[in-house]
Amino acid sequence: MPKWGYSIIEEMLNPEKTAKASGRELKVSHKAAREVAKAIKGMELSQAKEYLRDVAAKKKPIPYTRYTKKLGHKGGMAKRFVGRYPIKASEAVLKILQAAQANAENKGLDVEHLRIMHSAAYPGVKLKRYTPRAHGRASPKYEITTHFEIVLEEKATSGEQ
Repeated sequence: MPKWGYSIIEEMLNPEKTAKASGRELKVSHKAAREVAKAIKGMELSQAKEYLRDVAAKKKPIPYTRYTKKLGHKGGMAKRFVGRYPIKASEAVLKILQAAQANAENKGLDVEHLRIMHSAAYPGVKLKRYTPRAHGRASPKYEITTHFEIVLEEKATSGEQ
């Protein structure tokens, strides 16, 4: 069994105020998952869940910053002009957010004051297959899986420091 780690440095995390969750080897596009991770980083938990539900319903687009060739303009985005609706990636990230919320509840954190401190997506294992071609030949076909991780942090309320 592999032992998975997180890309965030453990010393940066306060174990009493943070909750983690990850999805490993998800069959979603790593390019779309990267853009979703960038879009939700820094959001509050309830706001991020609502945003991802709107993306899955094609009401709000995810702004794309890196993979933007031949992408169409979408309305309603601040400072970005191109975007997409990565439905499969946003639904997978929504499940990971719900798992992180459950982990936070088990730790006794206040769910109303959680925000996304860290979110990252990167390519995982390549699944190599072959497509049959003419004259008994075959061409390789790769399916790249995705690793996604989220760290939630409890924000200090106005009375605390």
